[in-house]
Amino acid sequence: MQQTIKADEGWRIWWQLTRPHTLTAAFAPVFLGTMIALTYGNGPLHIPLFLALLIASILIQMATNMFNEYYDFKRGLDTEESIGIGGAIVRNGVKPKTVLNLAFLLYGISVLIGIYICIQTSWLLAVVGIVSMLIGYYYTGGPYPIAYTPFGELVSGVVMGMLLILIAFYIQTGTVTGHAILLSIPSMLLVAAIMMSNNIRDLEGDKRSGRKTLAILVGRANAITILMLFFLISYVWIIGLVLFGQLTFWAILVLLSVRKPIKAITTFRKYTQPLQVMPAMKETAVTNTVFGLLLGIGILFGYLFS
Repeated sequence: MQQTIKADEGWRIWWQLTRPHTLTAAFAPVFLGTMIALTYGNGPLHIPLFLALLIASILIQMATNMFNEYYDFKRGLDTEESIGIGGAIVRNGVKPKTVLNLAFLLYGISVLIGIYICIQTSWLLAVVGIVSMLIGYYYTGGPYPIAYTPFGELVSGVVMGMLLILIAFYIQTGTVTGHAILLSIPSMLLVAAIMMSNNIRDLEGDKRSGRKTLAILVGRANAITILMLFFLISYVWIIGLVLFGQLTFWAILVLLSVRKPIKAITTFRKYTQPLQVMPAMKETAVTNTVFGLLLGIGILFGYLFS
């Protein structure tokens, strides 16, 4: 039964619908890719392009979250008892069609921004943008959602982690270098970690609904180990790049965030109930954000003080 949304709580419901804690997964890669371009590019930054890509990326992330909300409801995966950040439809009375239309509206706005970016850079980015948006839709939409398969972590990591960094780098420099690709690897792993943590939390419910996520296929204990490896490789990767002279010592700033993944793994090992492991999901998302920001700042400091 649809509920009536009170005016004083309406904005909170719409804000929750965007799943705000996931939006940093769009901000951090754009910032990092831009910092890489600043230090390894051939000219000054184009600030309007940076802002345009940032806004478009956040809008696409919002829309993807809304598609998730809509299709989880349509498939009966979201109920009033569900644990998580969703629930605008089942708990707050927002009409499903409204959620779907709003997602497409955000896609439309991001397309307009994308046209501006292409005019300023290259129309090849239009192809990349369309593919990214299709992946965002089919992540939970369509007859065979990506999120219901073992490839959710891989796809989200490549698109929202690596690809977004490379696009941010490309629009500033007009090229993609091997160095930029190397620096995008940790972001790819940490975005994948966000998806893995979500799938660990929802493992039992997903299993009952017929999903075949990676966490289900390998089992909970192995899924936590894979999550730990995502974290570990990300930090070791940056340390390795510093030791091999690909980054300045300032990049070690990423180690300031290491307590977050440790807390996440500890929580997942200690608890099994979805509500109990919610803090671990938050720590995983924060790790991605803080790691990306610290790496970007470290790269900037290396540029300014070397």
